[in-house]
Amino acid sequence: MRKKTLTAVLLMILSSAALMNAQSTGNNVVDHILSAYSPGMFTSDPVSDADIDLIVRSGLKAPSARNGQPWKFTVLKDPALVASAITNANPGNVVFVVSAPETGDQGMSYDFDCALATENMYLAAQALGLGARIYTGPVRIINSSKRQTLGIPEGYKVIALLRVGHVSKDIDASSAASTRKAKEELVNYK
Repeated sequence: MRKKTLTAVLLMILSSAALMNAQSTGNNVVDHILSAYSPGMFTSDPVSDADIDLIVRSGLKAPSARNGQPWKFTVLKDPALVASAITNANPGNVVFVVSAPETGDQGMSYDFDCALATENMYLAAQALGLGARIYTGPVRIINSSKRQTLGIPEGYKVIALLRVGHVSKDIDASSAASTRKAKEELVNYK
């Protein structure tokens, strides 16, 4: 009986390792993208200035049409300003406001370029072990009445906000993440 139990435990361990390896591609970037999620609950531990700088630098390296780099980043660290941008933020959280020119050349997609910069910063924050969540819901209100208060540059409109903070070690990424649609629902192969 003891030998059967030991064999069963060994099989469970080996099958778990095989499952984990099946989900890993061996490529750090791809593995990071496939495991990323947007947490909803953050702690109040402050984000370091060094991490903020790395996140900003990652946004600056985003690709853009004709290398136009149309974005402006406004980094909100003041808890009152953070709370006025996002209602459920904790002290210690940082909000990166990504803005694009209000007007531009025909055929240019400043919004898309800014989305790429936001994604770069999102992935950088998570690679640094921080939680990151992209918001677009507050954009309309900010653009209509809070641009000056938040320090958005003249002639620019807000495209997205990126909330960054520490996530409790008690949070489990598998149970904290919302479900994803099946690939078959979203992808056509021809």
